[in-house]
Amino acid sequence: MLVNERQNAIIEYLRENNAATVKQLSSLFYVSEATMRRDLAEMQRLGLIDRSHGGATLPEGAGEISMFVRVEKNAKEKEKAAVNALNVLPPFLAAFIDSSSTALSLARRMDFKGKTVVTHSLQTATAISKQKGAEVILLGGNLLYNMTSVSGSWTIAQIREFSFDLSITSCAAISADGTYERSMEQRDIKRAAFSRSRTNILVADGTKFMCSAPFRTAALSVFDKIVLDCPPPENFAEKSAEESEISENKKSENAPATRFYFG
Repeated sequence: MLVNERQNAIIEYLRENNAATVKQLSSLFYVSEATMRRDLAEMQRLGLIDRSHGGATLPEGAGEISMFVRVEKNAKEKEKAAVNALNVLPPFLAAFIDSSSTALSLARRMDFKGKTVVTHSLQTATAISKQKGAEVILLGGNLLYNMTSVSGSWTIAQIREFSFDLSITSCAAISADGTYERSMEQRDIKRAAFSRSRTNILVADGTKFMCSAPFRTAALSVFDKIVLDCPPPENFAEKSAEESEISENKKSENAPATRFYFG
């Protein structure tokens, strides 16, 4: 089992059992206790777990409450990114919107009259449903304990039955080689949406460049537009273009330049 797969499995185990010791986890995943301690230390650094004496737990209020925390965290930056995104949205009739707090902030500002929105987020679906004339399709799937969005293979299968003019997503972290998520479920949902969308727009605040997450989702070249609240780090656009050429095995003359918008 790869390290990222093991970390994701650890989170699932903690969701079901609330807590676990290093000894329990090392036995469950057939690794040494030293290896498990390194895994847990990295997961704590990423904010995925809390360490307890001799073991680990999920952060207090993980899930439903964490969404409210995400809404409040860097709220001004997310609001600015959302306002900037309004100015670059293309015309559309059908859109996919993810469960991020940044996308929710943008969705609350958009006019969906006469449009169809597909989402796996309960909060986003509820917010858009308050607009008269908007058609909202809430995807089915697994609604885990204390969560505000569905996930799982059924969710992904439903996404693949749609054709979207537009996808609006955010991410947990941005690196020169692409975007990253903290769970495989979120990664797979977004990959499915990207593959069914004519235009993919990433909306994020600048702190994402300083974050890290374990699951790589997509190269930045997948996005037609990347909308931020502030300019990306110096030379980041050039570095990301180089990474896209390498990771996607494209010739430089054919590799599209990633377009950043920040007001």
